[in-house]
Amino acid sequence: MADTVLSTVTEVYVRQDSANQEEQRDPMEGFRSIFISDALSIGALKFGSFTLKSGRSSPYFFNAGLLCSGPLLDTLASSYAALIATQYPRDSFDVLFGPAYKGIALAGATALCLHRDHGISVSYAYNRKEAKTHGEGGWVVGAELKGKRVLILDDVITAGTAIRQAIDGITKEGGTLVGVVVALDREEVGGGIEVVPGGKSAVKDVDDTFLGGKGAVKAVVRMRDLITWLEKNERHDDVVSMQAYWEKYGVKDV
Repeated sequence: MADTVLSTVTEVYVRQDSANQEEQRDPMEGFRSIFISDALSIGALKFGSFTLKSGRSSPYFFNAGLLCSGPLLDTLASSYAALIATQYPRDSFDVLFGPAYKGIALAGATALCLHRDHGISVSYAYNRKEAKTHGEGGWVVGAELKGKRVLILDDVITAGTAIRQAIDGITKEGGTLVGVVVALDREEVGGGIEVVPGGKSAVKDVDDTFLGGKGAVKAVVRMRDLITWLEKNERHDDVVSMQAYWEKYGVKDV
């Protein structure tokens, strides 16, 4: 049993080392490659033609809810942990917060990976959709947020509604937001089919509004990383579609 667990735990890192051989200068490159490959293998990431809620026709679609097995969660949480360990100073955060529902598993698993793989001990918490009025009561489950510096973990930021609700709750609980980590940054300006002049992405909007425009919203994978992966894997038709979408909707100030 112990050998099986050890094999599962180390598999991601064996694959990461292999994928990272050509990209030693970027510690996240190997994690991105494995994350993209695993997401494609179970249909969490798809390339093709998809109509979004905004009405835009997108050449790709991501559904983090399908990353629902132990090995896939290990890949995802290991990627979050590596990103946090390399992008946020250890003394800059106290608690990982996962907005219900998808963020719950992300926060718990990432806290484990930070301890296991990086020697970083951090608490985690998540919210109830509705505050509990009996027993211990309250909106938060897990670590107390009062007086704590909080990193939010979620899958994506689209309209930013869920993140704003989480930030509002954290503030009411006495916590201070210091960053947001997501699996995917679509790197596209907000709006509908037509691009609004001067528009910015949901990620940029959250960063500017709540984090002082310090670039404290980080993503494991960005649209540009998907294009790079497609180029390396010689998926030429998908590259053309992605580049065309980028030219029309992609943020140009990055």
